[in-house]
Amino acid sequence: MAHTGQAQLYFPPNGSDTWETIDPAELQWCDSTIAQLYDYLETNQSKAFILLKDGKIVLEQYFNGHDATTSWYWASAAKTLTAMLVGIAESEGLLELTDPTSDYLGEGWTACTPEQEQAITIWHQLTMTSGLDDGVEDHYCTLDTCLQYLADAGTRWAYHNGPYTLLDSVIETSSGQSLNLFNATRLLQPTGMSGLFVPIDYNNVFFSTARSMARYGLLLNAQGEWNGTQILNNPDYFDAMTHSSQSINQGYGYLTWLNGTSNFMLPESQFVFPGMFAPNAPDDMYAAIGRDGQFICVVPSQNMVWIRMGENPDQLDVPILMANDVFELINALPCSSTSVEALNSSPIQFRMEQSGATLLWSSSQPLHHLTIYSITGELIMDVYPTSPSLSLETLAGGMYVCHWRQADGQSGVARILR
Repeated sequence: MAHTGQAQLYFPPNGSDTWETIDPAELQWCDSTIAQLYDYLETNQSKAFILLKDGKIVLEQYFNGHDATTSWYWASAAKTLTAMLVGIAESEGLLELTDPTSDYLGEGWTACTPEQEQAITIWHQLTMTSGLDDGVEDHYCTLDTCLQYLADAGTRWAYHNGPYTLLDSVIETSSGQSLNLFNATRLLQPTGMSGLFVPIDYNNVFFSTARSMARYGLLLNAQGEWNGTQILNNPDYFDAMTHSSQSINQGYGYLTWLNGTSNFMLPESQFVFPGMFAPNAPDDMYAAIGRDGQFICVVPSQNMVWIRMGENPDQLDVPILMANDVFELINALPCSSTSVEALNSSPIQFRMEQSGATLLWSSSQPLHHLTIYSITGELIMDVYPTSPSLSLETLAGGMYVCHWRQADGQSGVARILR
């Protein structure tokens, strides 16, 4: 499976503490701005933070008594892990997403009528559209008496933990193995991760070290592949997992939060917010997010992954908006100022990758031709792009003028500061 980032991914060896690093200075990141990021993380009750670029560690820091050997809970960040396991089970032919959940949990797993219950499928559990009432006294409860009908399956999105948790039983029934055994043989061992699902009340809570969480983020960045081995052997499933799974909450895939969508919803609310949940992050970012601010954020276009473990920074049940604050600080890491600015009314949205190494754009019409000139008028680059990005690594620091033309004939000028 081809990776979407700009460089080949590095994978740390299994069974070893070895993990190649990149000096932040190579990315022109300043010590002072890195310190500001770390200060924010420590002030906001963080335990661990790791940032990967092209699979290699650029930043790794521990706070408040935590270290590289300490296990910590993923909370709902493990939902994306569960989604991966469901995809693996499907690729092995153990289940189909269109199967009624009652095929695996038995009839009467809810308090619904037989017809209402039969309409709920594995896909509805993956997309949080089961229609079961999340307003019950304990929305973590997985007992049939807690799983009550509110709406037809597929017609209402709600962040409801009970139906999600029961996906674990679907995996166990379909595979004939315990959740931990299935996870260990299919995912942990091939990727060198460690970790364990621990039953706590109604939940199965995953615990691991920060580096194991980072390994999983790297697996997501590689679209389910680990160093040439397909862990999730179904590219269509991974694509569906990391794109809008339904139209009610466009910011949600298969148990995965999505940026760059036209709207999003939050846990414990039916309000649809316009825009994307992390405007400081690239449009293609997607994330696993859990209670108290457990984060795995992946930016495929930049081959960047960062993870954060810690305690609650803002008292929200799932502090999803913390990701936006962290991305603001990541965007400020470069020492040199890089920018791109349209010099006339433009249908194209240009932006620079945070290191200034890549020019990115988005538009309704393809960009047909692009030329870049020095401020003295010397032609530097003349390209016919085949993708919405252009490497600027060969450009020296300075100001440039970019002329562009779309396939429909529209054209314009932008200024690049690098």
